[in-house]
Amino acid sequence: MDRIFSGFLLSVLLLFQNHGVYGAPPQPRGTLCRTRPTDLVFIIDSSRSVRPNEFEQVKVFMSQVIEALDVGLNATRVGVINYASAVKSEFSLKTYQTKASLLQAVRKIEPLSTGTMTGLAIQYAINRAFSDSEGARVQSPGINKVAIVVTDGRPQDGVKDVSTRAKAAGIEIFAIGVGRVDMNTLRQIASEPLDDHVDYVESYSVIEKLTHKFQEAFCVVSDLCATGDHDCEQICVSTPGSYKCACKEGFTLNRDGKTCSACSGGGGAALDLVFLIDGSKSVRPENFELVKKFINQIVDSLEVSDTLAHVGLVQYSSSVRQEFPLGRYNNKKDIKTAVKRMAYMEKGTMTGQALKYLVDNSFAVSNGARPGVPKVGIVFTDGRSQDYITDASKKAKELGFRMFAVGVGNAVEDELREIASEPVAEHYFYTADFKAINKIGKKLQKKICVEEDPCECKAIVKFQTKVEDLIKSLQRKYILWKIAALENKIV
Repeated sequence: MDRIFSGFLLSVLLLFQNHGVYGAPPQPRGTLCRTRPTDLVFIIDSSRSVRPNEFEQVKVFMSQVIEALDVGLNATRVGVINYASAVKSEFSLKTYQTKASLLQAVRKIEPLSTGTMTGLAIQYAINRAFSDSEGARVQSPGINKVAIVVTDGRPQDGVKDVSTRAKAAGIEIFAIGVGRVDMNTLRQIASEPLDDHVDYVESYSVIEKLTHKFQEAFCVVSDLCATGDHDCEQICVSTPGSYKCACKEGFTLNRDGKTCSACSGGGGAALDLVFLIDGSKSVRPENFELVKKFINQIVDSLEVSDTLAHVGLVQYSSSVRQEFPLGRYNNKKDIKTAVKRMAYMEKGTMTGQALKYLVDNSFAVSNGARPGVPKVGIVFTDGRSQDYITDASKKAKELGFRMFAVGVGNAVEDELREIASEPVAEHYFYTADFKAINKIGKKLQKKICVEEDPCECKAIVKFQTKVEDLIKSLQRKYILWKIAALENKIV
């Protein structure tokens, strides 16, 4: 009988486990993407500054974008313009009508390896590539005309006027710059809004990181829940071409339609948070300003006070500099002002040394940390560390610090994963473009919260009560069975 009771109780426990504490349904997944019919022309810089192996990486990027398209005579058509001192049409919009033939043609493209006549290439796109004779659907107003320009240098001709003419002709232009590209040139080339049409990567080795952006740009129907491109805090529910947010059992959807409140809400909780910011020369001054906005975006989500959230800031390059320790400021306004005043260090990338400083100093009681208060570190970097990070990363986690790793551009994802706490997938983030770090900021705002969840507590108590009641009921039945058995023996 004892074995029967134990087995029955185990079944009950498994039943609760399988349904989850909140009973939330699985998140739906659907078809990822169907692309709208588009006339797409790649305008690719193959000047002498682009090395052969780098040009191969551009071809990989083009191939990955093409892979996601619905290619065909009545779907998306693709052409490629290759330019240096002269312009060469590798193939026009009418040349290939299948994805396989396009990919094969891209593989065969060779660099021209001379000058950089970007303006001439854009003029060729206006006059020839997007003409009816070359396969453009000029008479079809529902067909978008899109050009993706990839360049790594300063052009030897003007681009402003010709780009203005191209945009006036209805061509939507995306400008991708690599390495030492002139950012002003990219802004002159690209369509508005510039934030959506200008992209920069530190090197060709990370250009394929932009693939997802362009795959999404051509989507008509996208399962944004499946791709992760949503702002839902808990549950994302797909709808045709869009999504809506929902909450787990015991939570309610807030007025913003995205975040959830736990039962009656609850207040903030004490938290010691330290930012560890890469200020190396590869970041660049204009991007360092974006990093400061990223920090203040996170600060805005905290309840800063003497008793709740405290914030510290450390910058590093070839050396480590504490900008301000935990507890120096007890309101958001003072913290944000101090962040804005932070001067850019430049020089190298000693991430290991910075992590060691975080472990030895930033979370020390002598430096403002509070005993018994959760410790959170957010590490931001844009490149490979020039020193060893393993020991300090391991020690931070052993000491119970919750570590988030944010990487941009040339950041090494293996290093980010080594820094991040478990589960790693929830604690590290990467983007190729500094302009996208505000999206990471939104995700971090939700993840760094250490607020006690009263609903979870209630659900667990409810679960325990049910199990205890079940045990008492079975015990009573077992006792009655025993008594009946004894009475039978006596009779």
